[in-house]
Amino acid sequence: MMRYLLDTNICVFFLRGKLNFSQFVGVQWRECCCISEVTVLELHYGAENSNNSAKHHNAVDMFLSGLTVVPITGAIDIYAKEKVRLRRAGIPLHDEFDLIIGTSAVANDLILVTDNTKHFKNFENIKIENWLR
Repeated sequence: MMRYLLDTNICVFFLRGKLNFSQFVGVQWRECCCISEVTVLELHYGAENSNNSAKHHNAVDMFLSGLTVVPITGAIDIYAKEKVRLRRAGIPLHDEFDLIIGTSAVANDLILVTDNTKHFKNFENIKIENWLR
């Protein structure tokens, strides 16, 4: 079974009802999809920053229920090496959180699902899918 790490933007599309994970991985999508701790952080920030934080926090909590959250600690070495490699190659980083999420996908041998493929295109050994295109 393929295993996927869902980037924050993909989760937001799902929460807004604009993306159905089942069409890509079946009705048991929670068994093959997971998210980074960073994505949990970003989703709760977005909920807190919304006009109806209680409603959005509840939606995030329901989304997270039963979903595997991948700790970032397993990606520390790859993160450090990749950040140095990209800096030395003169490749700009778009976002520190993207670097953590991307290296978490690599460290855990997961396929990263994102709509921001350009943010990850220069990562070594990363597998990417965009379920919105």
